[in-house]
Amino acid sequence: MASTPHHPHPHVALIPSAGMGHLIPFLRLSAMLAARGCAVSIIAAHPTVSATESDHLSAFFAAYPEIKRIDFHLLPYKKSNFINEDPFFVQFEAIDKSTHLLRPVLSSLSPPLSAVVSDLPVLGSIARITEDLSIPTYTLITTSARFFCLMANLSLLLAAGDVNGGTIDVPGLGQVPVSSIPPPMLNPNHFFSATIAENTLPMPKLKGILLNTFTWFESEAIEALNGTGLAPILPVGPLQPLQTVQGGSNLPWLDQQAQESVLFISFGSRTALSKEQIRELGAGLEKSGCNFLWVLKGSKVDKEDNQEVEELIGEGFLERTQSKGLVVKGWVDQDQVLGHPSIGGFMSHCGWNSVMEAARLGVPILAWPLHGDQKINAEVVEKIGLGLWSSRDWGWGGQKLVGRDEIADKIMEVMMDEKVRDRAKQIKERACLVRDGNGDSELKLQEIIRSCIKET
Repeated sequence: MASTPHHPHPHVALIPSAGMGHLIPFLRLSAMLAARGCAVSIIAAHPTVSATESDHLSAFFAAYPEIKRIDFHLLPYKKSNFINEDPFFVQFEAIDKSTHLLRPVLSSLSPPLSAVVSDLPVLGSIARITEDLSIPTYTLITTSARFFCLMANLSLLLAAGDVNGGTIDVPGLGQVPVSSIPPPMLNPNHFFSATIAENTLPMPKLKGILLNTFTWFESEAIEALNGTGLAPILPVGPLQPLQTVQGGSNLPWLDQQAQESVLFISFGSRTALSKEQIRELGAGLEKSGCNFLWVLKGSKVDKEDNQEVEELIGEGFLERTQSKGLVVKGWVDQDQVLGHPSIGGFMSHCGWNSVMEAARLGVPILAWPLHGDQKINAEVVEKIGLGLWSSRDWGWGGQKLVGRDEIADKIMEVMMDEKVRDRAKQIKERACLVRDGNGDSELKLQEIIRSCIKET
């Protein structure tokens, strides 16, 4: 889309944190701002946790040379007193403890900054700097509006404590099952809970809170957020895909498959099932008889993922299923795969990027949430009718070994459900409407850009 005529170009700096779930929406927003006439700088932490992040950044800047890359070299990590064993959360901490190094960077960029968009895990530290420098500041929330409601009401959740598997009444959302709230969120000594508490504090003073969702898709949660006293809530999703294509294309194989016949299976960039669960999933796929494209991970961090496919999935699986499916390791362009006409369903952990991609492309989801915000996101998917939640009885990742029979039944259910398929196509139409010239999400993005122009 052309930039607004006869105005100076506002300069926006974006500061993502760690993991592809955070990096992708920041890169997409950066490209969208640049396409609409903004000068854009991305401040990228170095080194990254995963090789995929590093490769994706390189490919992005090659495809978008007009966007400025600023590498932010982190100080050596010093462990805090909070419970934190997750390598991506460790990176959150490392970035946060190094943010003071960004003060001279933010103050000296040319042209001067019109605005900063910070990731939530480092917002508190960034906001202190930008307030001193009088730079308007936004945050981009990389989860659902519904889960962000829980973040905004963290003190209420902590006060409720352990309610023995019951529910917690969240303003605007009603009764939320405790079983859907990630346990670390209810432990004030855990880094996950502590970082939410710290980084939601500056939110009432922000210029705005951007969400990768759209009002029709999460109307209840967005209405609830508008009544919390936070900065203006600005749903600007679904964010548009990038021009870059990461990893090898699997489209030639998909081209040979019948329309809407293939189940795409991916649990995201930082989720790895146990070897036992991988093999049960494989057996469930075989029993279902469904065509499939399966992105397989053997460890949370890709640099440590050195097991061969056959070792993970079991001897003979690839030979037995060679006429039905394809198993790949490594990064694939998920948006490109989901947009292929042969894809008829998506078995997903319900990371929010995945949910928004499925909504934008009209692909039914079979939700298998495993950790973090994913059960709350699965509730959104189920409520709006974009797909089916496999089963609440499957628990958090690793709590239960889900058997092949249950898996096969759920696969066949989602792939044969015409009602869900029709609903997914309706959602796709709604997602397209909000991105057109007069769509709600597009108008909000233009409003942000106009506000940045006033600051220039």
